[in-house]
Amino acid sequence: MKIAGKVLWYFAFFWVLVLCAGTFLQYYDFKNDSHFLQIKEAAVKTGWYLPAFYCHIIGSSIILMAGFFQFSKKVYRNKPLHKALGKVYVFGVLFFAAPGAYIMTLFIDRGKWVFLSFLLQNTLWVIFTLSAWLLVKNKRIDDHIKMMRRSYALAFGAVTLRFYIWAFTVFGSGVGFANNYIIISFLSWVPNLILAEGINYYYRKQVFIAG
Repeated sequence: MKIAGKVLWYFAFFWVLVLCAGTFLQYYDFKNDSHFLQIKEAAVKTGWYLPAFYCHIIGSSIILMAGFFQFSKKVYRNKPLHKALGKVYVFGVLFFAAPGAYIMTLFIDRGKWVFLSFLLQNTLWVIFTLSAWLLVKNKRIDDHIKMMRRSYALAFGAVTLRFYIWAFTVFGSGVGFANNYIIISFLSWVPNLILAEGINYYYRKQVFIAG
């Protein structure tokens, strides 16, 4: 498990870094000429979409980095740093990334199943993040850690969404077909959550055996 855990850690970090760097390079000047914003021209014209979009992508980039290092043993042992990064993560999710995602979801034009997928993902994200914060406030550390794994699994959906869009575009028939994007919308976060539950189960089993 230790070797598999390290491989997973470095793999995840690579893709988090790619996403954050790509987001910065593409949107740092706040110009609206990217391909994604061009196809969302009607939504941008409403005046609601663009602020939500930037809140979401900037907030998500920050919380992906902050949340990622929360699972490092060195950071965990450094209580002031762990606490500070935790506050950044919770604040970023609840006040920037998730609200932005909710507004963006209202402008999804790929059908009801894609809409429902992202709506469910975002709602669970808020619930898990808020629950993790409340649990740590009540000193329920083990439950807090489990809930944070669930929360970050959904945050990591930003990474896996783009990975699957790329994979389907290069190796499949692209995302222009409705069924493809339905698959991608669920594939981007459901397996992440299943993996988080698997990790939670593994550590719960280890504690049970040790006890």
